[in-house]
Amino acid sequence: MTKTVLIIDDDKMLRDTLCLGLHKYDFDTITAESAEFAKNILSRISVDAIVLDRMMPNQDGFSFLKELRNNGNETPVIMLTALSGTDNTIDGLKIGANDYMSKPFQLQELALRLNNITKNVIKKEKVLPEGLIFADNEFFISKNGVNKLITLSNEEKKLLQSLVNPVGNIVHATPMVAKRLRNKINVVLSSIDIITVRGMGYKIITKQ
Repeated sequence: MTKTVLIIDDDKMLRDTLCLGLHKYDFDTITAESAEFAKNILSRISVDAIVLDRMMPNQDGFSFLKELRNNGNETPVIMLTALSGTDNTIDGLKIGANDYMSKPFQLQELALRLNNITKNVIKKEKVLPEGLIFADNEFFISKNGVNKLITLSNEEKKLLQSLVNPVGNIVHATPMVAKRLRNKINVVLSSIDIITVRGMGYKIITKQ
């Protein structure tokens, strides 16, 4: 499954460069220009890892990371800094960073480190709706003890993975793909639905 990385940095050129580069290593990326924007994003979706700049205006990376950990968010974080010295690295690791990289750095090294810190992470929030099973990279409907494969295109499968990881994610998708997925889900599982969140994307809900 493709992993999603949130890049938090006030340098637009660096954000754009990391987005383009990490896509080549099979990462999906979301960007935020400040800690404030990042908090808004994390209130709506779950990501696999965060690349966090230490020095930012308003709230800096250290303060943001402390707040993240104090709120119980254990998303793996790689902190970036233009400051050199072992003390800076130790300070970052002490407050909850999983890894620490000094600028400038090689993109390939960042990708390898992202793979390392996300390798064994299981999202605690990941609970599938009742009746829906994900196994062997496929989705199944479970009814009366029988598991039936849902035939999905790659685009539909990727969208459903994002919608349920965790349930409540608001995910951007093309209307055509979302409509096809909604129709397939509605036919086989009446307890859930995919709704449109105007101006933001799509969300899976459990019907009452």
